[in-house]
Amino acid sequence: MNHNLGQSSLRRRKRSGNPMDAFDELPAPVRRWVTQAALPWSAASVRRVWAKSLAKGMSAEEALLRLSNAEAKTLAQDRHLSVRNLNPRT
Repeated sequence: MNHNLGQSSLRRRKRSGNPMDAFDELPAPVRRWVTQAALPWSAASVRRVWAKSLAKGMSAEEALLRLSNAEAKTLAQDRHLSVRNLNPRT
């Protein structure tokens, strides 16, 4: 059963722990970003990108932009793989 993940070639992983608790521990700007995200991000993945961005001296806005860029890159990769699977070269 796919639930809300849709049809995607992206790898799925099982999560440990309570995902809602992990989500609630995220900073407010990150929680707002996740609610608008196109992909089902895990709290751990979002926290990792956020923390690395802030550690590099980025502002909160720049860190959110980095999250958006990471998502866009993943979506582009998924589109590429989906198109390739629809039109395999023989």
